[in-house]
Amino acid sequence: MDDYSIIQARIGDGFEAVQAVPDDIPQVTELLLKTARWLQSRGSDQWSGLLRGEDSHRTSERIRQGDVFLFKRDGVPAGMVMLLRQPSAWDEELWGEGGHERAVYLHRLAIDRDFAGQGLGGKILDWAGSGIRFDGKDRIRLDCIADNATLNGFYRGRGYDYRGAAVNGLGTFSKYEKAVAYPGELPR
Repeated sequence: MDDYSIIQARIGDGFEAVQAVPDDIPQVTELLLKTARWLQSRGSDQWSGLLRGEDSHRTSERIRQGDVFLFKRDGVPAGMVMLLRQPSAWDEELWGEGGHERAVYLHRLAIDRDFAGQGLGGKILDWAGSGIRFDGKDRIRLDCIADNATLNGFYRGRGYDYRGAAVNGLGTFSKYEKAVAYPGELPR
């Protein structure tokens, strides 16, 4: 898909934003598994399906569709994010009917633990709202587990507005949204 433009290719201390390609699938898979193992070591079952071979976000398919972006330093993947231009079934369930045509859905923000502590997660989150432009899109939406105070605070601290909670068979999730702001433009 060529309905986007990376307008800020470098972030932070030498990290380069690139669209993932099929050759990146093994590295992306390993990054996600490392993150899931780290979460598990901290007592969280978030992303535990990945450890059982279940990928609810169909990462390989999303890479082939052009929805995954890597952040590399010296060619080594340090972090990633999935930016869906069309809502997944999950997004439709949580967000209901409104605003899908103007939204990009952010999922699977992950940082390789070797690069932890450098603020890369926040930089990627900021980049999603100002470093890449999607034609016809004016907002980023994301969700997280409602009872994870640290994660909820992280999103609020990066300028994402709380849009309520949604409950499904897996639990209660906080919804966040942010108007995108490109250099030289005011947020909408």
